[in-house]
Amino acid sequence: MSEKSLAVDAWEALFRAQVSVLRQLNIEFPTEELSFNEYDVLFNLSRQPGRKLRLRDLNKHLLLTQPSVSRLVDRLVERGFVTKESDPGDGRGTIVCLTDEGNELFRRVAVVHAESIRRRVGGALSRRELEQLTALTDKLRLGPTA
Repeated sequence: MSEKSLAVDAWEALFRAQVSVLRQLNIEFPTEELSFNEYDVLFNLSRQPGRKLRLRDLNKHLLLTQPSVSRLVDRLVERGFVTKESDPGDGRGTIVCLTDEGNELFRRVAVVHAESIRRRVGGALSRRELEQLTALTDKLRLGPTA
């Protein structure tokens, strides 16, 4: 098998695994209080210093288009889970902040969601395989080194 064919097969396997796992996790998502994508916004904000991030930087963490992220953030603002404020360093920029209420909802949902992930991902792979998968996907995400 050529190196190109092997790379394509590996990509296809990774892509199909991701789709399968995401579909199952979406089915098992533990709340109707927020969508899977809204949870992803809260998750990403919860990992940032001060639980805040510029909107354009938040876009880089999500699998949605910029207009979709803006609309999603606006819905979360209306529900009190995040706030938006002007970036003091650049008046054109917007900073999205996770509220205490949003953080509490995130943490409550995360406990149950993590158990679904453990069953679906951890149930299929050994501890060593999970460590290898993490290392390999991080390596792919960071790209080839010079």
